[in-house]
Amino acid sequence: MSGTGARLDRAIDRVVAGGNCSGCGACVQLDAGLGMALDARGFSRPVRTGPSTAAPGAVRRFGDACPGVVVRAGAAPGATRHPTMGPVLEAWEAWATDPEVRFTGSSGGTLTALAGWLAATGEAPSVVGARADADEPRRTVSVTITTRQEALASAGSRYGPVSNAAHPDALAPGCAVVGKPCEASALRALAPDGPLLLSFFCAGTPSQHATDDLVAGLGLSGRLRSLWYRGHGWPGSFTATTADGTTAQSSYDDSWGKHLGRQVQWRCRVCPDGVGESADVTAADLWTTDERGYPDFADGEGVSALIARTPRGLDVVRRAIAAGVIAATPVDIARLAAIQPLQRQRRTTLVGRLAGIRLAGGRVPAYRGFGLLRLGASRWRDTYRAAKSGYRRRREWAGR
Repeated sequence: MSGTGARLDRAIDRVVAGGNCSGCGACVQLDAGLGMALDARGFSRPVRTGPSTAAPGAVRRFGDACPGVVVRAGAAPGATRHPTMGPVLEAWEAWATDPEVRFTGSSGGTLTALAGWLAATGEAPSVVGARADADEPRRTVSVTITTRQEALASAGSRYGPVSNAAHPDALAPGCAVVGKPCEASALRALAPDGPLLLSFFCAGTPSQHATDDLVAGLGLSGRLRSLWYRGHGWPGSFTATTADGTTAQSSYDDSWGKHLGRQVQWRCRVCPDGVGESADVTAADLWTTDERGYPDFADGEGVSALIARTPRGLDVVRRAIAAGVIAATPVDIARLAAIQPLQRQRRTTLVGRLAGIRLAGGRVPAYRGFGLLRLGASRWRDTYRAAKSGYRRRREWAGR
């Protein structure tokens, strides 16, 4: 193997061994001899699949882009920075005008509508997205979207490991990518003027084992015909159907809150950016809330919060509204922040958790521009508790 390839492997191994790999797959863009595969814990991780093709400078580019090494806060000309919601040019309450897209999508179908519109009009020759594997719906795979129907087939959240930044089209000229915040961060660093990046609020990537266990817990076995984590209503239910037509469901609150959300990977627990700051456009559920300010998961018609973070993203959303692809009205970003307790809590106390991990001997990525020290100081008691939790959890993780 070339010296560059060997050095790249060592750099990747350090990230993976330290628990800081997010499974985004961006490292595959630097070396065609790398691929992504599920590890024993059920997470997507880079593996050596062939001879290295890494070019000189690949190790430096990896260090500049890997979310397990560094994540930079989003910034764009004219954007206003919200301390927990990131950069904002404009924000809307939005939904897909096509009833089928709105019903099938997880949260008003806005990203599905945008992906289908971009592909159908040729604005993007292809859109990278994710959907259930046709042969094994428990698994999630990256796909290329070129039509509205392909976008519709990829509608709905997938709460399992997938690596969209590894897709061959992810850096193709003129393309668009729908991906997790870590994938958006990595692709933005690799190609600042590259693909149009569409992202969403993310609470972490669960292990593949979490999905498999949930299906088994519903009493299903054998081949599945389909599996939906969400969608087909809002918020939608976890729904699995076997080849013989047997269907079982679990509510979103139960499937995520009691199963999937408890098995997210370590890197997600120390993420500074669950809100997609590096994307051009970010979507999120725009829940109604109870008297405590927590989301109400009662069934209803899907509604998204849609945030334009860059001039490019703002232009795309405005033209999609004008074309009748999505309906939208302005929304105060403070309203969105108020109904995102997880994102607020994570960011405002993260500096404490990071300190605890380092005291326990763990490595943490560099997080630049998020103002974590200032946010932590404003809630020092919670930050102190997060430090103790980070120390304990890191010791537990290291001894697993």
